[in-house]
Amino acid sequence: MRQLTRRALGVAAAALLILAGSGGTPANAADAPYDVLVFSKTAGFRHDAIAVGTQMIRDLGAANSFTVTATEDANQFNATNLAQFEAVVFLNTTGDVLNSTQQTAFENYIRAGGGYVGVHSASDTEYDWPFYGELVGAYFSSHPAIQAATVRTENRAHAATAGLGPTQTRTDEWYNFRTNPRSSARILQTLDESSYSGGSMGGDHPHTWCKTYQGGRSFYTGAGHTQASYTEAGFRALVLGGIRYAANRTKADCRPETGYTTLYNGSTTGWSQAGPGSFTNSNGTLTSTGGPGLLWYSTKEFRSYSLKLDWMMPGDDNSGVFVGFPASSDPNSAHSNGYEVQIDATDSAGWTTGSVYGARPADTAARDAALNPPGEWNTFELLVEGERLQVFLNGVRINDFTNTDPARSLTSGYIGIQNDGAGNDVSYRNIRIKESGGTTNPRVGRITSATGKCVDVAGNSSADGTKIQLWTCHTNANQQWTVNGSTLRSLNKCMGVAGGSTANGALVQLSTCNGSGGQNWTANSNGSLVNPQSGKCLDANGGSSADGTQLIIWTCHGGANQRWTLP
Repeated sequence: MRQLTRRALGVAAAALLILAGSGGTPANAADAPYDVLVFSKTAGFRHDAIAVGTQMIRDLGAANSFTVTATEDANQFNATNLAQFEAVVFLNTTGDVLNSTQQTAFENYIRAGGGYVGVHSASDTEYDWPFYGELVGAYFSSHPAIQAATVRTENRAHAATAGLGPTQTRTDEWYNFRTNPRSSARILQTLDESSYSGGSMGGDHPHTWCKTYQGGRSFYTGAGHTQASYTEAGFRALVLGGIRYAANRTKADCRPETGYTTLYNGSTTGWSQAGPGSFTNSNGTLTSTGGPGLLWYSTKEFRSYSLKLDWMMPGDDNSGVFVGFPASSDPNSAHSNGYEVQIDATDSAGWTTGSVYGARPADTAARDAALNPPGEWNTFELLVEGERLQVFLNGVRINDFTNTDPARSLTSGYIGIQNDGAGNDVSYRNIRIKESGGTTNPRVGRITSATGKCVDVAGNSSADGTKIQLWTCHTNANQQWTVNGSTLRSLNKCMGVAGGSTANGALVQLSTCNGSGGQNWTANSNGSLVNPQSGKCLDANGGSSADGTQLIIWTCHGGANQRWTLP
């Protein structure tokens, strides 16, 4: 794969793309050139839209910095050939299209950071290949006759859906799926089953989604049966955004998301403006004007919670998200008594995007790797647990701050968004919150390596000092890990470095949780898990992927044996 060159932030790109879609699509800076493989082999039903779909992707590539190789030759699924491509599109494939050797090559490609895009009947493909089923997210079950239906856009921060309105009505063949992918993917679009006949998934019918999987990125849409689909501006923008995400040319928070309460998604009920200026409210989007002021959610103060919101700067602009401040009609009160998480990618280190203003700078390397440039949408998660505030940008943690100022407290307060002043035009969408009642909401599941093996507690033993190793994935408790703050827990104990050592080769083992530095881990955007006390990475000893491989710490080098996917 070609090396991704990070685009300059805050500088106008020489080449701009504007797609005419429902609701408009922001201009994108030109991507670093990349290569896409379009695969359309069929071993079952063959769609007559394959040829026009292939041509559409060629046209998108010609206009958007990527070259397209189209094939129905499964022999191209080998390590040497796949390494040329940043993304592989399964365009209306059906049936069993790859043999076991070709499947292994594709699995290794994904685990090495490759991208997958599935269009329509890509979910009607390879039913007996479990890796593929998890990669695509869900298998096809059935479909009614082609007809018009209402598609609801659930996430308008992803590049695929940012230019779409909250709802669209279009005609296609609407797939029902065997399972609901919501627990493993970020749902971008759903179908309104009341708008057409033949839906069988009820009130939650996912249609388009994205996810990370074993080191790679996956995007799927159920749209694309008809030839006419490939002429629609909205559908073309959807596929382009999916390809850019899979090829790692745009960032998105594709972690599964459930249980959030909407604070703003078109209605400003419950919000109050403090100070001068205001926010316009159009098309489910708040855009700042004038100021300096603050739009704050005055209905309720919050304690422990996960706050998520999507934001976009059109250029070199400034804004921020405020948390932990008392009720007041004076916006300066939020500055004096709460904390601002900054939005301004061009400012100095202490005041740049992701910094806790005046208190803790962002991790600029992690921030730069996760940030989309002006003109594209980004997603913040502000995770407040007691006096601790963690900032995630497009799913990557870029700041971890603990309040020690006795005059302020994060344990209760209101939330708000800033309109900083004339010329600082920042837009917000989909502000939502999940309260945790004063406790955390830990993530639970398997920790997988880039080779597809799982982090495992040897012998299912909970004794202190038990070896932590690689092992073929299964569903037993000794491969279930809880991400709780900066600790990783299994069998009610913590993953830690033996004796708190900081030396290369120190063993990683299970032990009683004690809050020591040897039991803390930080997930980085490149997939590494760093022990902050030593500054070293969780490592599969010797680069082995064999069952029983001991996990150790080692100087970070970015290799495949130091890349991990958390639940």
